[in-house]
Amino acid sequence: MVAQRAGVSPSTVSRILNGTAKVSPEKATAVAAAIRTLGFVPNPVARGLAGGRSFSIGVITQAIDSPFYGPSLRGIEDELDPQGYSSLIVSAKWSSDTEARCVDTLRARRVDGIIVLTGRLSHQALRACAKSVPVVVTGRTLKAKGLFAMGFDNYEGGRLATQHLLDLGHRSIVFISGDPAHPDSSERLRGYQFALEASRIAYDPSLVTAGDYTEASGLLAITKLLDRRRDFTAIFAANDQMAAGAALGLHRANLKIPGDVSLVGFDDLSVSEFSVPPLTTIHQSTYEQGSLAARAMLQLIGGALPTLQIPPPRLVTRESTRRI
Repeated sequence: MVAQRAGVSPSTVSRILNGTAKVSPEKATAVAAAIRTLGFVPNPVARGLAGGRSFSIGVITQAIDSPFYGPSLRGIEDELDPQGYSSLIVSAKWSSDTEARCVDTLRARRVDGIIVLTGRLSHQALRACAKSVPVVVTGRTLKAKGLFAMGFDNYEGGRLATQHLLDLGHRSIVFISGDPAHPDSSERLRGYQFALEASRIAYDPSLVTAGDYTEASGLLAITKLLDRRRDFTAIFAANDQMAAGAALGLHRANLKIPGDVSLVGFDDLSVSEFSVPPLTTIHQSTYEQGSLAARAMLQLIGGALPTLQIPPPRLVTRESTRRI
């Protein structure tokens, strides 16, 4: 109907819609006018059947309500939308079993590729998945055909955060880690340990306490340390959310930041700039990670080998730390 009204062939309309047609401005205008008049909307299912694609990308996040993953999802959508792709988002809730079911669900929906934001699937499971559908995964360092991994240097981020506190004269530094089973957490701990050892300060396990990347776990960690009357002058929390919880624990104990205790976070969430006081943290652009992951996926689908890299961590100094 669009073709008849515009006076062109159906194949010309199809090529104009998918951006591959080279036609005169008059024909393009006629087709656009016919589409508006008829209220035509392309059928993605039909397009998928005709071209072997669904024009959808599956995205596995871990906590859909997390302030960390939200910007990543926005970055993915901002990159996919202009290319005619939609994202199908599922949440694995930090469970490898749930994550495996998410993969099965997305493959059943015939997505053209799957983006995995960190997660707990084994390297072997990711490689197996990539045999049937292109896979881009963040927070990993592995290689396989049909798979592209994008790692972030969490070790260097942990080292930078700890070194900043050491440079300010702190020697008793608490580290609130994330889940010990998560590679991000173990690498940030390793950076913390290296910075201490490089400054000839003995690593003290009693100053390290595990959280789970939530605000509540940061509050609990500091509350326990204060209850044990453990002396410390600084805290490095493995993410900004746990740093926010730690700040509340210090406030309830009538300890001032940074007057009594200096505080450093990790991730540089947008809210951290507006906390009281503004939080010193390690910057990693979660929006950019999502955008780069989507670009890598489009390159994989197009038959190219991605070469994109996540920018290295950098220290953002604000008002939550001071020299002692």
